[in-house]
Amino acid sequence: MVDVVKTWLPWQDPDSFLGGLPAGFDPDYYVGGDRPDSLDSVEFYVPNYMGSSDVVEVIRDMPALKVVQTQTAGFENLLPHLREGVTLCNARGVHDASTAELAVGLILATYRRLPRAVKNQERGEWPSSYRELDDSLADRTVLILGYGSIGEALERRLDGFECDVIRVARRARDGVHPTTDLPRLLPRADVVVLLTPATDETRGMVDAKFLAQLKDGALLVNVARGVVVDTDALLGELTTERIHAALDVTDPEPLPAGHPLWAAPNVLINPHRGGASTAFEPRVARLVRAQLERYAKGEPLINIVAGPPR
Repeated sequence: MVDVVKTWLPWQDPDSFLGGLPAGFDPDYYVGGDRPDSLDSVEFYVPNYMGSSDVVEVIRDMPALKVVQTQTAGFENLLPHLREGVTLCNARGVHDASTAELAVGLILATYRRLPRAVKNQERGEWPSSYRELDDSLADRTVLILGYGSIGEALERRLDGFECDVIRVARRARDGVHPTTDLPRLLPRADVVVLLTPATDETRGMVDAKFLAQLKDGALLVNVARGVVVDTDALLGELTTERIHAALDVTDPEPLPAGHPLWAAPNVLINPHRGGASTAFEPRVARLVRAQLERYAKGEPLINIVAGPPR
């Protein structure tokens, strides 16, 4: 059990946002910039969502820090700053709905050529070829690479679209293929959705060899991390118009003006908005409140991805 816990939170009114701040916590507001005077005493820290680098780097200067609770599923950017003895928890589950919805949206927008429709609308044009057939998600095979909680949420949303799903993760389990099966699975896929974390193992895994195994006309959807894909290799395939891509994330990111990806054919680019929907706030509020309650009661925390259990 703990008495009073100095906490840094990214909400000016945490009691309202969290639906009631659990007893025993003394919060300070921090989203970057000038640091509160409580730097030396903060124990529990929730970094601002998609904040600047200082909201991550500050954890190196917190001598009393015990727990960092992210608002993202990805946590690789915090690891270099995490000192021994600090527990890092991610937001597994918080972005499932938002990211799964976006993945479906990117597939449908590409297949039904919605970007073209937007351009035609801006020009006030009704094309003479409007009767030509669009692609359909029905009867297609969708391979989900990095099958975890978001992959499960995506499959639930795909249910009803009359498509087949292939599940792939790092290790085999019931109904899920290991990544070592990719060479025989990729040629079967009409759509490949990337949901893998950014690790040494996954960085650049979607390279020229990987892409060459995709069938002509296949769609690559990246709602994971930009560094999972070799950008030069992807550009090589897009330039030939052999495959399509829908990217919520890129490498580099933000994608600079004039980068070849902007002008590449067969690509739809969304500026890293996978988790940014109205589904985010109520889910992150439930997670953070539950973690604070667990910490106050001395109960085990969930979603621990680094450091000692607490």
